[in-house]
Amino acid sequence: MEHAPTWLTYGFLYLTAAVLAVPIAKALGLGAIIGYLAAGIAIGPWGLGLVSNVQDILHFAEFGVVLMLFLVGLELQPSRLWAMRRPIFGMGSAQVLGCAAVLFALGALAGLPWRVSLVGALGLALSSTAIALQSLAERNLMRTQSGQAGFSILLFQDVAAIPILAMLPLLGAAAAAGAGHSAGDVALEALKIVGVIGAIILGGRLLLRPVLRWIARSNTPEIFTAAALLLVVGIAYLMVMVGLSMALGAFLAGVLLADSEYRRELEADIEPFKGLLLGLFFIAVGMSIDFGVILRSPGLMAAILVGFLAAKAIVIYALAKVVGIPYQERPVFTLLLAQGGEFAFVVFQAAAGASVFPAETASLLIGAVALSMLISPLLLVLLDRVLLRRYAKVKAPTTEEISEPQEAPVIIAGFGRYGQIVSRVLLAQGLRTTVLDHSVDMLEVARTFGYRVFYGDATRLDLLRIAGAEHARILVVAVDDAEQSLKIAKLAREHFPHLQIVARARDITHWNKLRDIGVTLVQRELFESSLQSAHTVLELMGLPPAEATAITQRFRTHNSALADRMYPHHKDRAKFIAVAREGRNQFAEQMARERQESAALDGADDAYPGYGGTEGEDGGNKAVTTPDTN
Repeated sequence: MEHAPTWLTYGFLYLTAAVLAVPIAKALGLGAIIGYLAAGIAIGPWGLGLVSNVQDILHFAEFGVVLMLFLVGLELQPSRLWAMRRPIFGMGSAQVLGCAAVLFALGALAGLPWRVSLVGALGLALSSTAIALQSLAERNLMRTQSGQAGFSILLFQDVAAIPILAMLPLLGAAAAAGAGHSAGDVALEALKIVGVIGAIILGGRLLLRPVLRWIARSNTPEIFTAAALLLVVGIAYLMVMVGLSMALGAFLAGVLLADSEYRRELEADIEPFKGLLLGLFFIAVGMSIDFGVILRSPGLMAAILVGFLAAKAIVIYALAKVVGIPYQERPVFTLLLAQGGEFAFVVFQAAAGASVFPAETASLLIGAVALSMLISPLLLVLLDRVLLRRYAKVKAPTTEEISEPQEAPVIIAGFGRYGQIVSRVLLAQGLRTTVLDHSVDMLEVARTFGYRVFYGDATRLDLLRIAGAEHARILVVAVDDAEQSLKIAKLAREHFPHLQIVARARDITHWNKLRDIGVTLVQRELFESSLQSAHTVLELMGLPPAEATAITQRFRTHNSALADRMYPHHKDRAKFIAVAREGRNQFAEQMARERQESAALDGADDAYPGYGGTEGEDGGNKAVTTPDTN
């Protein structure tokens, strides 16, 4: 009987372990991450012993973290990232340096050599990007203050890992024996790093979009998927060649493509690979836990684990308090950053290789980090079920949560600027509403101005039921996040088909996706305010108010009809653009003819008062209108 190839055997093992363990963990309310970790322990060297080459698998599975950072980058436009520079380098440096200083002091008090204390402190100061971002996403906290702060700190840690790794040879015995680097070597390495980052930025700006456009025109979906993966793999390879973080490079590539028209397609193509490889990463972490080291020194391992978790938690909680993170969000924020991180594996293994400390010490520290990554999801479950509820009751008695079914005919999901205006108009007419928002900060603002807003996430079916969705007539989806609004709309359409849904769309892409779900009452959030601005400009150019109103009303009607014409083709980009251009040109030509006819009848100049007119974009028509009658 022939033996199966190694890749097939391991693939079968990983998929079987994941398919069995994750649903069980989810059914027990423990979360997917715990299921993956448990699967890794079960099939690893200290479980059934089905897999032995753990480090090779761990290195391969780290690509899941790389893909995750690429997708995170796709959600951040460069302008938004630039706006986050202060929290990234401010809070990020405060967390890393603060935690490292406390841990270094503890190591020195324990009598460890300063090199061991320093490298151990720097490695343990890092947190798990994979677990933290996954947990924040599962709890819908990415757009909260704690989510943004946590993301900023995690991004800084990816940057900070570079100098940490660079200093290890200088601390090791090889460097002390004269195998150090000259000033010229250091300068050359710095130039290589700057050159690669510059190449990624310039390439992203000048080359990526034309290349993706060329590939998309082939109309071969699998090749576009391959190109998306090649993009991430290629950038990761470049970063490794100069000793930089693969995840950092992928994140930069994602940011550069955040404004691209291919953003959504890239997300859709990479998401399945990211999920599977991230799950494989967690399985590999579970397999990498060296229970032999734990059994040989259980007391020492417990002391390291509890000591570094407690020290980091104190520093991080204090930082959260200083920067003003709401107290309801501080426990989760603290726990997610207090755990060890996947980069610590690399740091400690490199430190052992550079003879900074013995391999036994590296095994102890790696074991402590892996255990922290194992118990953190369990502690999060404990926080969700016990501590956060008690904390909310003791510390925040004024926070109003839905505990009894509501009966208002209108439910409003989201109490930002958009939802507030809708709510105020309805309240002024005596219409009862049930308003939901999951931002604690927004609840405080609403309460200050006398509004009654319930705390809750409208993407949860049980919360919508309590809010009265089974008996309400209308659901207003007014949340800021496009993906969240789509989730709410899908949930409502599936479980409460009688509800009339009035939704807010951020742009035409969001508008089309809402139409795909079956939502027809959709308002683009900036459309009316943009028309009002255009109306003001027309008046300033000399048009009578009535004529400016008629023109903007014509444009409103035309644009709504054009959107309906474009909608059937929104998945065919070429046809979609063609219909948009045709409609725009037809409208411009029609308006130009009417202006010329009106000017001929009145015997007037064919330009706006005070403006000579130029050749326009659409059809080369001059700007003409009736004369100023004021």
